[in-house]
Amino acid sequence: MTQPATTIFAARSILTMNPAQPRATHVAVRDGRILGVGSKESLAGWGPAEVDDRYADKVLMPGLVEGHCHLPEGGMWKFVYVGFYDRRGPDGRLWEGLKSFEAVAARLREAEGALAPDATLIGWGFDPIFFDGRRMDVRDLDAVSPRRPVVVMHASMHLMNVNTPMLAKAGIDRDTDIEGVTRMENGQPSGELCEFAAMFPVLRLIGSPFRTVGVSEEGLRMFGKVATWAGVTTATDLVNELGDEGLAALARVTAEPDYPVRIVPAASALTYAGDPGRCLAKLEEARRLNHGKLHFGMVKLVVDGSIQGFTARVRWPGYYNGAPNGIWVIAPAELDTLVQTYHEAGVQMHIHTNGDEATQLAIEAVDRALRRSPRRDHRHTLQHCQMADAAQFRRMAGLGMCANLFANHIFYWGDAHHALTMGPDRANRMDACATATRAGVPFSIHSDAPITPLGPLFTAWCAVNRQTASGRVLGESERIGVDAALHAVTLGAAYTLHMDHLVGSIEVGKYADFCVLEEDPLAVPADKLKDVPVAGTVIGGRPLALREG
Repeated sequence: MTQPATTIFAARSILTMNPAQPRATHVAVRDGRILGVGSKESLAGWGPAEVDDRYADKVLMPGLVEGHCHLPEGGMWKFVYVGFYDRRGPDGRLWEGLKSFEAVAARLREAEGALAPDATLIGWGFDPIFFDGRRMDVRDLDAVSPRRPVVVMHASMHLMNVNTPMLAKAGIDRDTDIEGVTRMENGQPSGELCEFAAMFPVLRLIGSPFRTVGVSEEGLRMFGKVATWAGVTTATDLVNELGDEGLAALARVTAEPDYPVRIVPAASALTYAGDPGRCLAKLEEARRLNHGKLHFGMVKLVVDGSIQGFTARVRWPGYYNGAPNGIWVIAPAELDTLVQTYHEAGVQMHIHTNGDEATQLAIEAVDRALRRSPRRDHRHTLQHCQMADAAQFRRMAGLGMCANLFANHIFYWGDAHHALTMGPDRANRMDACATATRAGVPFSIHSDAPITPLGPLFTAWCAVNRQTASGRVLGESERIGVDAALHAVTLGAAYTLHMDHLVGSIEVGKYADFCVLEEDPLAVPADKLKDVPVAGTVIGGRPLALREG
């Protein structure tokens, strides 16, 4: 009987993330899986093999695992980027960050010229927290167009701004009684809409493009390109509405042999609000589509909003600048029932909690569910979990919970958290990787792309250095080492996804997914970790094109 073909990849060094064999120089691959790891001589016993030395001067490590991102990271670029920081699109173009409301309006006006007369102008990535406390209102966007509907989604995706024509089209006026519709001094809506209930009338009209664009064929291919450039071979879509067209596109595109990333979607409980049974039924249908590069099975719940948007729920003493407390996306009275239902169904929950009040509520709901229905190895994971304190981490550890910490916030919004949202002492303990480690909570770190750019090495740099955009070190005592940060974006993330038996390290039996680097991330200075160039990826033993430029 003929043996399947075996390929041995040679590298300058292989960082395996397997503590039993941390380093190697060669890895053997057969049928898309890792056959052996070690030296060329140690792999000879597997029989004839083709030696592939294209990476002989590179460093291999496990394909990076992004435990919290969204597929629209690719498709969002169909809309107009109006964020504060420079950002590179899937085509490699660098879009300069915009430092004034006037610059935002100018870029939107420039894009309007290419639109059909009846099209809505859509921008994304905006955040008013960088503009000295002034909030955008209808006057800013009416100056872009007084006739065409204009929608600008905030960077957090928890708020949006719209102009007067869009308010009118959505039926939002002085008499609208929806939490999250902000108002000007004269009582008229300002055009800023906070959280899902307030945004829903607009999203219903424009077709929820910020979600559906990610599961279009074009969006999936753009996401694959972004993931490859970032060294990512496994990534979540942490809010998936399980729509029939999106499911079909996911199943078809990810099944292609050269599709470069394994996708792990989470069903959006919010889409099926009040009817978890329907969500579970749809999730069971989606599971039938699973294959090697598509892994359905998780559910996502969103408890509160965004810290920088002042919609997260925080405990006493509240927001540092005196802003009112945030918004419950899931009412506290409803969370218990939802958590209990999904827990008893045997699915893993990923629960969005930004503020510490929301984190406390989620911990208590999981605790009650476990008391009623004990379950081993559930790995229910708090996503973002930015304000958790030491006592909350200890309780999470006792309940077998995981955390996925939003380390990128330290760089992008750390200065704002220090000065406006949390104040110095609480900001210094945000995204507390070191505290999670001491408490024994399994954790990963993430980008939440497209909220911030997909790039696990940058995310690891944030956790290691805790440096804000201004250069401030935010909470030196919460720094972790490079080895721990790399674990968080490989095996740590894989563990939170119940996929650590398949990905996250280079060891026998796992998928042959590798990130190809120009330098050894454990050999460069810690402050240079984000600058280690990604040269390409390997998915299931198939080398992909190296990054150009």
